[in-house]
Amino acid sequence: MKIIFITMLVALQMMQSALAQSKKAESQPLAKTTNGTVEGVIEASGVRSYKGIPFAAPPVGEFRWREPQPVKNWQGVRKTNKFGPRAMQNAVFGDMGFRSDGMSEDCLYLNVWTPAKSANEKLPVLVYFYGGGFVAGDGSEGRYDGESMAKKGIVSLTVNYRLGVFGFYASEDLTKESPHHASGNYGYLDQAAALAWVKQNIAAFGGDPARVTIAGESAGSLSVSALMASPLSKNLFSAAIGESGSVLGTLPPVPLAQAEQAGLKFNTMVGKNSLSEMRTISADDLLKATAKADVPRFMSAVDGYFFPEPPMKTYLSGKQSQVPLLAGWNTEEMNYRMILGKESPTLENYTKAVQKLYGEQADKVLKEYSAASDADVEQVATDLAGDRFIGFGTWKWIDIHTKTGGGKPVYRYLYGRPRPAMSAEVGNVSANLAGGISKSTETSAAKPPLPKGAVHSAEIEYAMGNLSLNKVYAWTPEDHKVSETMQEYFANFVKTSNPNGKGLPEWSPLNKEGDAKYMYLDVNSRLETDKHKSRYTLLDAMANKD
Repeated sequence: MKIIFITMLVALQMMQSALAQSKKAESQPLAKTTNGTVEGVIEASGVRSYKGIPFAAPPVGEFRWREPQPVKNWQGVRKTNKFGPRAMQNAVFGDMGFRSDGMSEDCLYLNVWTPAKSANEKLPVLVYFYGGGFVAGDGSEGRYDGESMAKKGIVSLTVNYRLGVFGFYASEDLTKESPHHASGNYGYLDQAAALAWVKQNIAAFGGDPARVTIAGESAGSLSVSALMASPLSKNLFSAAIGESGSVLGTLPPVPLAQAEQAGLKFNTMVGKNSLSEMRTISADDLLKATAKADVPRFMSAVDGYFFPEPPMKTYLSGKQSQVPLLAGWNTEEMNYRMILGKESPTLENYTKAVQKLYGEQADKVLKEYSAASDADVEQVATDLAGDRFIGFGTWKWIDIHTKTGGGKPVYRYLYGRPRPAMSAEVGNVSANLAGGISKSTETSAAKPPLPKGAVHSAEIEYAMGNLSLNKVYAWTPEDHKVSETMQEYFANFVKTSNPNGKGLPEWSPLNKEGDAKYMYLDVNSRLETDKHKSRYTLLDAMANKD
């Protein structure tokens, strides 16, 4: 009798455990994609997250340096509760906090955060592309996290794409092999493939495939401008946001023959003569080879496929995607030392530096970027450095799209909030020129001075509502105020293609004529008139002369 009782008790416990597990499984959200069903997680906020969804086949083996291939369908339910691996990359920037499942050549995954409780809600969609100079970055970084945007009623995504040699290596053999007679641009092709996936699948997550806004910062912003220029992504999105950068000024694509020559030089450096040999190199060894001195940068190319022509020509002729655009840059995109080097910021040193950089054009530059005294030099040199790096290219994109974008609204901003002091808990770290940070091994390392302006990449956490996920800085109530304003502008734009909303300073779109108005984003955000247009027209004239 005792044995029977114990047996019944064990059976009952097993049934209760099975029921509990079944109930838990039923409570996890499911979404049916074209390749199979995925299971996500309900976050404490109520937002449903799906991390590590494949949008293309692993680009390995024979698929290395091929356009993204279709995902193989799967049976049953695929758990998507952790980020996929990040793309192969060297450790370049100190401010990247990865949450990814390691690093792998098998990296083509995306992440979805949605507030929708059913597949028929048709919510607006935001697809965010990370920055990192096309050599680093990942969709798992906390600053891009989509939960905060999802809480505002937006289906938010981050997307991985191939980087460096894996994403932009070109060669004559690859061009011959390609059905499109093209090579390189694999990172861009990944982005276009992800947008095609969104078009097909986002309704399953409660998103509206007809209301997709693409966005990104730095290389991500360059990507947005590139996707607008490419016929491969036409009709895959309805609006665009660019934070600091465009291919009309920074890292523009080179002629295909030039990209192929860079590939040939790399082949020689690694001692491989054929494409098949290049594909047999392990991903780790290939990555290590790119870190050696004299390795050429793997640039995007005018390949006749993703870029049928130089994107500048596409924009000037109005053949880019005719969508609303919100774009801008920061007040300290680059440090004044990029102009002055180690020299002190005096009027004499500044004048000599500009003369060395611009030769016979120096007087014109000194007139537009004028310093009346030594006290002015640091700020003026900072302005020039930032414009040379990324400000001018962003301005050019905004200016042309205002004129050739089919009359779609264009909103311009200038972001001015300097980051606060770093938290005491982070230890000895120092700021890098382009907004990153580096850890110092010296216990007595002096704390760097606080930036006077908004450095490159500083706005990301503010715009995406993710200050709390960055523990490096001691955020203040003023920082949270700036974040609330900027995120609200961005969220409104994603929802309606217009950033304006209740309680926000009125933001006017640009027009083809008249004075350029931009929103200055800081603690007291306000609409301002551009007082430095002549700077950009000068840089434009010099660029065209070259």
